[in-house]
Amino acid sequence: MELGTDSGTELVIDLREVAAVLLDMDGTLVDSDAAVERAWRAWAADYDLDPDAVLAIAQGTPAISTVRRFWPEWSDERAQADANRQLARECVDLADVEPTVGAHRLLETLRESGLPWAVVTSADTRLARARLGRAGITPPLLITIDDVASGKPDPQGFLMAAERLGIDPARCLVVEDSDAGIAAGRAAGATVASVKGRPADLRLVDLEQLAALLTQARAA
Repeated sequence: MELGTDSGTELVIDLREVAAVLLDMDGTLVDSDAAVERAWRAWAADYDLDPDAVLAIAQGTPAISTVRRFWPEWSDERAQADANRQLARECVDLADVEPTVGAHRLLETLRESGLPWAVVTSADTRLARARLGRAGITPPLLITIDDVASGKPDPQGFLMAAERLGIDPARCLVVEDSDAGIAAGRAAGATVASVKGRPADLRLVDLEQLAALLTQARAA
């Protein structure tokens, strides 16, 4: 059993009960923080918006959600076209995109232990494949914003991944780095681990730590 922290309350997390791991992509499995920031700062400049305010909303949420948040009066067609333009901008900027610390070790641990896993991301399929490919990661199951009607913080993506893996969501471990993703994981009924200090059932330093914890749990 491992101790997690959620809003100052200690919880006991039994990682031996985890039957599948559902991983966010940007900021969790793939370090694309700099690329994401460049893209959304450029978008903010396009419309003379405060870039920090844009980034506070854009991180971890679908592009279309960010566009609609700032321009609620736009038609669906205009908002979607702008979101598509933004995603295309991100696809061509893969500079310094790389796996996060411990990402490959975690995936090797999952393979050795026989734990199924999936990537659930707010990116579209084209962008997800571009960034994962750059990081040298090929997930057995990829759920993107193209697969669901509503993105994070809606739990649809995680629920779909659990269903396709044939695992009860309550036995899934969601790993996230954003508030929207953590909310989605919780709404799906999963145990949620976080990086970057976000409040969750289990706070992680990095994925290297999660790999070690899972190895320890399987040996117990």
